[in-house]
Amino acid sequence: FIVAWSRFAIATVLILPLTGLKIREFRHFLDWRVLIRGSLITAAIFCMITALKTESIANVFGAFFIGPIVSYLLAVLFLKERPTKLQTMLLIVGFTGVMVVVKPGFGATVGIGIGLLAGTFYGAYLASTKLIAGEFRPKFLLISQLIIGSVILSPIGLSLDLELPELDMNISLLLIGSAVFSAAGNLLLVVANRMAEASLIAPLIYSQLIFAVIFGVLIFNDWPDFLSIIG
Repeated sequence: FIVAWSRFAIATVLILPLTGLKIREFRHFLDWRVLIRGSLITAAIFCMITALKTESIANVFGAFFIGPIVSYLLAVLFLKERPTKLQTMLLIVGFTGVMVVVKPGFGATVGIGIGLLAGTFYGAYLASTKLIAGEFRPKFLLISQLIIGSVILSPIGLSLDLELPELDMNISLLLIGSAVFSAAGNLLLVVANRMAEASLIAPLIYSQLIFAVIFGVLIFNDWPDFLSIIG
């Protein structure tokens, strides 16, 4: 709860002055589409961080990348997009890779299951972003999801008897870095969705998996198992 909430809260404080939020835009916070989108990314981030408590970065991201599949299906069903046969084929290959990492029925863990749930929420978030990307400013969509996430997670965190970490320089820099990089990535995602179809943007999220493996090995010496590497 602390890591998830701080990611939204710190990013809100740092980015709010840069968004040019106007008084007339406050009414948009009551738009059900904006609220659902903010709730989806909040649930995705919380589940992903929870999964990382017990699983390696590479394995969590392997499960998390059920997200592009969910986004792809929602884009076809509800946004009436028509991806090419090549896009469809490549996405099936990606889905096969996810299943190899997840190992459904043999070797699957609770952490991997939570990672799949995170990916499902994230896929719905990607589709909802495409749905409203043309109606609101990218910076408004960014700050709206940050504020909504902060509001959702604040009462949950405050109602629990949580042991707060000592906020030394190292922890503080990590929390700030998490917030800033997450916000920057999501802003670029909104901009990209204004320029291309969701079914095209969604599979590009898989590039994160490469960096998840690299950082997992370099920082934590955390190597995926053989099947996960193949996946």
